[in-house]
Amino acid sequence: MNYKIFIILIFFIFSGCKLETVNKKVNYDNNIYVNKGFTLIYSDELIKDKITKKKIDIRSLDIHHSYLSRGTKVKITNLLNNKSLVGNVSRKIKNLDFYNSIVSKRISDELNINYDQPYIEIKEIKNNSIFLAKKSKTFEEEKNVANKAPVDTISINDLNSSKKEKVKDTKVSKFSYVIKVAEFYFFENAKDLKKRIITETDIQIVNILSISKNTHRIILGPYNNINSLQKAFYSIRTLGFENIEIIKNG
Repeated sequence: MNYKIFIILIFFIFSGCKLETVNKKVNYDNNIYVNKGFTLIYSDELIKDKITKKKIDIRSLDIHHSYLSRGTKVKITNLLNNKSLVGNVSRKIKNLDFYNSIVSKRISDELNINYDQPYIEIKEIKNNSIFLAKKSKTFEEEKNVANKAPVDTISINDLNSSKKEKVKDTKVSKFSYVIKVAEFYFFENAKDLKKRIITETDIQIVNILSISKNTHRIILGPYNNINSLQKAFYSIRTLGFENIEIIKNG
């Protein structure tokens, strides 16, 4: 009798363990890559400086990118005038770092990219649609992000409007940019990351921008010159963040 009870107990113990393992498995939809930042405009000097090893045809709509794979279609937008076009990733390279891409001369000309402030957005096109929602995060997942690195991207529910864009004339505005590190659903997790950045880096200008009740953005700056912007960018990279965005202030 006791032997049968023992067998039953063992059965329930192993059943419980199996059930717990299954419940821990979480599946998410794939994110769409989006990044705002500065681009490099291709010239042969970039090969001499060993930033890239392969030329970009000046007549093409090709870009080199450090994250997206070759053959990926992307929407490229000049954020200073709102002009955009669809381009193609022709090469994946590792050492862009501060810059989010290298674009062809044709892309630069068609989008009228400003050489002093080559501020663009790169958006991956997937499943024949540009406007897709990003996955949300639970509180515990966000807390893990706030306390550990590396981090790929933490943005949540960043939907783009499908309304027709108005093209503005290109104007050279004052240089003023912030660095977007992450977005959180829970304010407490944003506070944890702010404290960590101040403690573990030499960055002291760290702000939490509450965009809505459930969207809290960590930003650094503003920075009014390229040197201070780059210094802060490289400093935050030491914590392992990868998809950092540079955003025009105001």
